[in-house]
Amino acid sequence: MNSVLDELTWRGLIANSTDPEALAAHLDAGPVTFYVGFDPTAPSIHMGNLVQLMVVRALQRAGHRPLLLVGGSTGLIGDPKESSERTLNTKDLVGQWVERIRDQVSRFVSFEGDTAARIVNNYDWTAPMSTIDFLRDVGKHFPVNRMLARDVVANRLESGISYTEFSYVLLQSLDYRELFRSYGCTLQTGGSDQWGNITAGVELIRRSEGERVHALATPLVTKADGTKFGKTESGTVWLDAGMTSPYAFHQFFLNAEDAKVIDYLKVFSGRPRDEIEHLAELTRTEPHRRAAQHALADDVTDLVHSVEERRAAVVAASAIFGRGELRELAGSTLDGVVGELGRHEVPAAALPTFVDALVASGVVASKSAARRAIEEGGAYLNNEQITDPERVLGAGDLLAGGHVLVRRGRRTVGAVTAV
Repeated sequence: MNSVLDELTWRGLIANSTDPEALAAHLDAGPVTFYVGFDPTAPSIHMGNLVQLMVVRALQRAGHRPLLLVGGSTGLIGDPKESSERTLNTKDLVGQWVERIRDQVSRFVSFEGDTAARIVNNYDWTAPMSTIDFLRDVGKHFPVNRMLARDVVANRLESGISYTEFSYVLLQSLDYRELFRSYGCTLQTGGSDQWGNITAGVELIRRSEGERVHALATPLVTKADGTKFGKTESGTVWLDAGMTSPYAFHQFFLNAEDAKVIDYLKVFSGRPRDEIEHLAELTRTEPHRRAAQHALADDVTDLVHSVEERRAAVVAASAIFGRGELRELAGSTLDGVVGELGRHEVPAAALPTFVDALVASGVVASKSAARRAIEEGGAYLNNEQITDPERVLGAGDLLAGGHVLVRRGRRTVGAVTAV
């Protein structure tokens, strides 16, 4: 097998491909132009998209040329959901998201040398196309009975699916053909949930161009219980720092399950096999060290945000549990911390008592529990032990951003924010 396919296989990044032997020979034959698409259905890409970007990085390192497609047109339609019809966003909003996602994906690839990446937008070739041309040139290659047999369509037939979403597969297939014609693109990658759309593009090129092209899909990355990785109680883990702070991002990976952390390292870290195998051994023999979790959290935060943001996240995690100076933390870092702890606002003009702050932050359930924690010596304000149950917060207690951190014991931490 081709060496990059060997690597992707070891890392658990191949779920499907259209003839593995032919794909391996194709990659061996010389630099291949390939593409992956990102639809702007939100203002940021997320953890599922990062899986695709890790495949892109591996293929580019192996000498192949990436096309990163941001779907200005497909983002106006949306791939059919299993449950219900999507809400259509305005053209202006999708246009804004296109620019944001273009900037995000650009950070993960190189635009220099023989393997220089290129960003493309499918709105550029779909917008000028007339309905008649689309139906004659694309629609005629799609048998309706085969479209009806697609799982997502079959599942939606009873509840209803619009012609708009039903036609999405034609748009994505058109993308592959356009990139084949314009750039010689002969490989599309994507998630396994896109396999039907991807192979439809392969088939369109075979039917209309008489050429053979290739496809590769990654598996869905899951937690140990089978649920989707990258989802938390508070929502999706985004790659935009304004939507998921670097602190929260680092904490998410730091909390990876022992049973899955090595799988995540293979997918999201560029560490070589011997290092990952060593971390797997440490996870088995010394799980309390959480060495693999620390390596994972550091590597992915470095990649998505920066080394500086990762260091700030580590310092913040240490500080909120009493092992660092909270006043040295930047306001943006504290905003991320408070976002994870839960935002509880108090009036800046009339700051509460320490007892009330403990209750408002959710650290204790009642004022009596707060007083008891103070009397027992286990209550802290910005890491300072408080022994006076009548203590009132003052302006000098406010950290950057107007935040105050309160703690009971070693691990129960909360925050209030003066507004």
